[in-house]
Amino acid sequence: MIFERPGAPLRAVEMRLPRPTPGQVLLRVRACAVCRTDLHLLDGEVEIATPPRVLGHQIVGIVEAAEPPLAAEPDAGAAPSAEALAAVRTPGARVGVPWLGWTDGECAWCRSGRENLCPNARFTGRDIDGGMAEYAVADARFCFPLPEGYPDEQAAPLLCAGLIGYRSLRMCGRARRVGLYGFGASAHIVAQVCRWEGRDIYAFTRPGDEAGQAFARELGAVWAGGSDEAPPEPLDAAIVFAPVGPLVPVALRALAPGGTVVCAGIHMSDIPSFPYSALWQERSIRSVANLTRRDGEEFLALAPRIPVQTTLTTYALEHAGAALEDLRHGRFTGAAVIVLA
Repeated sequence: MIFERPGAPLRAVEMRLPRPTPGQVLLRVRACAVCRTDLHLLDGEVEIATPPRVLGHQIVGIVEAAEPPLAAEPDAGAAPSAEALAAVRTPGARVGVPWLGWTDGECAWCRSGRENLCPNARFTGRDIDGGMAEYAVADARFCFPLPEGYPDEQAAPLLCAGLIGYRSLRMCGRARRVGLYGFGASAHIVAQVCRWEGRDIYAFTRPGDEAGQAFARELGAVWAGGSDEAPPEPLDAAIVFAPVGPLVPVALRALAPGGTVVCAGIHMSDIPSFPYSALWQERSIRSVANLTRRDGEEFLALAPRIPVQTTLTTYALEHAGAALEDLRHGRFTGAAVIVLA
């Protein structure tokens, strides 16, 4: 299913089987979760420089073939261990592919452990063909061995919804009362991590979304309401998953002194002005950009311990466009996953 230009629907095409270049693996795709970033790409809010492109960056696949690298590539000490690399290069292995698809390994950000900020980074489903296809190729260094016990469709949302949510939560520090604005794929995973860590979750949905609020309470939220409501007590931190700029000052006003608002999306509508008094008393606003491989290693080790359970609606590959529209209009709870197995 290819993206051709902003605003145009995805189109089903027959493509040649991709061939892995040195350092890459060829994957037979089993599942690919759908992300709001896919909507931003489809709508042109995040640019795809060289269309056509296959979207999808939460890929679960089986290794069909692997090409060894021609030589050691710079990786600033962030490369997986030799054992992990051997595992993801083994034919028949089940691996996961995230949004971060390649970095230069040489820039100041890569050398300081911040490869998520690499200015030359390439991203799966934007700069590299993604997982809304029967086959895909990926740089082996940026693939993850997947924990046992997760079916393909259950594992797929962990690779972005889970990873970005995990990185966002870590930016909240030791906050006990955490607000989640937008209770979708990421939030329903983060809520489970919070409950396991002993934090209190306050879930904010679209006003009137009683089903979403009930879903949040099922996952352990101590309070759930509309984004137009104030929480019953001040929050220590808030994560804004919804790409709605006006929610940032709303979340800021819900914070206790010293609290943090974390903006978790790659794109957001404009944030309106707000009085300095809302920011005063050492409140802060920060954003999350992409992920690092360390995030992936940590979260994929943690998820089975909790254990994180993903709530799903599944779609066939040819219905990828319908999955995106259902995501746009909030027609399901949890995550949407394209299943090819």
